Amino acid sequence: MSLNKKESSANGELSQANTPELPSIASPLNDQQLGQLQQTVSSLSSQQLAWVSGYFWGLAQNQPAAAAAPISQAAAVVAAKPAGKLTIIFASQTGNAKGVAEELEHEAKAQGIAVELFDASDYKGKNLAKETHVIVVASTNGEGEAPDNAIELHEFLQSKKAPKLNNLKYGVIGLGDSSYEFFCQTGKDFDAYLAKLGATPFIDRIDCDVDYEAPAKEWRAKALDTVKDDLSSGAEAEVVQLPVGQAATGHAQYNKQNPYTATLLTSQKITGRDSGKDVRHIEIDLDGSGITYQPGDALGVWYQNSSELANAILAKVGLSGVESVDVDGDSLSIHSALVAKYEITSANPQLVTKFAELSGSKKLQKLVEDKDKLREYAGNTQVIDVLAEKKTKLSAQELVGLLRRLTPRLYSIASAQSEVEDEVHLTVGVVEYQQGEELRFGGASSYLSHRLEEGGEVKVFIENNNNFKLPQDDNTPVIMIGPGTGIAPFRSFIQERDNREAEGKNWLFFGDRTFTQDFLYQVEWQKYLKSGLLTQLDVAFSRDQQEKVYVQHRILENGAQVWQWIEEGAYLYVCGDATRMAKDVHEALVSVAQEHGKLSKEQAEEFINNLRKEKRYQRDVY
Repeated sequence: MSLNKKESSANGELSQANTPELPSIASPLNDQQLGQLQQTVSSLSSQQLAWVSGYFWGLAQNQPAAAAAPISQAAAVVAAKPAGKLTIIFASQTGNAKGVAEELEHEAKAQGIAVELFDASDYKGKNLAKETHVIVVASTNGEGEAPDNAIELHEFLQSKKAPKLNNLKYGVIGLGDSSYEFFCQTGKDFDAYLAKLGATPFIDRIDCDVDYEAPAKEWRAKALDTVKDDLSSGAEAEVVQLPVGQAATGHAQYNKQNPYTATLLTSQKITGRDSGKDVRHIEIDLDGSGITYQPGDALGVWYQNSSELANAILAKVGLSGVESVDVDGDSLSIHSALVAKYEITSANPQLVTKFAELSGSKKLQKLVEDKDKLREYAGNTQVIDVLAEKKTKLSAQELVGLLRRLTPRLYSIASAQSEVEDEVHLTVGVVEYQQGEELRFGGASSYLSHRLEEGGEVKVFIENNNNFKLPQDDNTPVIMIGPGTGIAPFRSFIQERDNREAEGKNWLFFGDRTFTQDFLYQVEWQKYLKSGLLTQLDVAFSRDQQEKVYVQHRILENGAQVWQWIEEGAYLYVCGDATRMAKDVHEALVSVAQEHGKLSKEQAEEFINNLRKEKRYQRDVY
């Protein structure tokens, strides 16, 4: 029995009389060390002892074989076998899954549950055999792919090296977007892999859509309630005191739930007068906030919808705007709710399906029968145009029942704090297109570019992205591939390397429609090229010649040199469109490995994928 099973005093602390005496064994510890250990044990609560016992056991397991023997007896003093604990593993690309996992950890500690949190990239798959209870929080990347930080664990669980997990109890929460074909696929994968290895789910998997906060919170409560009897030490609402030198996962002062109210300094169009696109350089003031960020991070922006669009939607369904709806226990007018609480621009498959039923539209009902066509239609249609398919009167409650809750937009940060200090810069492409005789705009992009005036307030937070970071060694060469607004993080990268006086080579591939109208930050890049900080710049302007030329073509043209940089240890970064560009660039890199690395197709694929595992090939795609 471990020490936490000893009788405790009324306040949950071990009484002096019940302090366990260390057994008389041949100990590798000297008298002073034994005394310190005995004194420490006497001051710990039962819940803390439970955690420490598991912690010491974990340390012993990670020691080399030669070192394990002398430690084992001391570890046995604290616990004859590892105490059960809840292990939380997050597979996160943009930070949502990490946030849910951190909330789960915080709630577990508050309930006196021994808990440990891991980034999937830091977790050794073989250690699952030593766990008692595991929860995996997994987002899905691209078309059903595992997030970059979980690729290795995802592959390990499918391999012959994966251990049998007959003694493991687990839960899985998946995060995704039902607009995509492979909705929550990574969560489904982890569920299937763990079950196949013999593990038993202690709670059913939940697949959460983009407005995941409420269902995720409910699932977390059920999950902790289920495991509490197994893992609770009996101490109420105690936070585990970590050993010296081990920091707890902190909660930033400002985050998604508690954003900072910043000020818009600049919204400047940086595409030409005759460009077919409106791209804005946005500058936001963070002075006095204490907010810090790193190159590669994203800025979350909470925006408000257009009042005019809200009115147009209300008119489509026969509402005046003064009708009341309940939102999180508050009574709001339906107009106010549409402006501040609900997504009223982008449609989604659920909205189309629900409105098809309410309206009886034969066109929409036919679409619902074909999932591929339904996703395509929803992805290219705004809410107001779905409602226009068939004139239908709705109650205020029926209308909000169609809509998703408003979620913040994430933008890759286009500045280094070492350069701009208490500011943060963004590169925002304004979503704008013609629908019949009317213009349609994106919710957040039109808010930042058109509705928010300079000097106006905007609620923001930093979303750290540990999967898109500069190499620690400033001598390492980097290759940056960022067409269109994908240029944003590379502006932050080059500013950071400039301020750090990094010696590593820098190569940028940039592409857009035309040289004269769409070369974003042209003057800055030419300045960096002239100074030598930017070693090489290759551009592809697709409409400046008869034949379309894109960044992947420039990569292939420079294949021998790209391969040489890779062999020198270069890091590869890709930012921008996931649907086509990222796939085409990936194929180009595989082709470079084939042609210049003399590898087969399969070997080249494996080589490029290994670069991802080694974090030498990082992507920020959307």
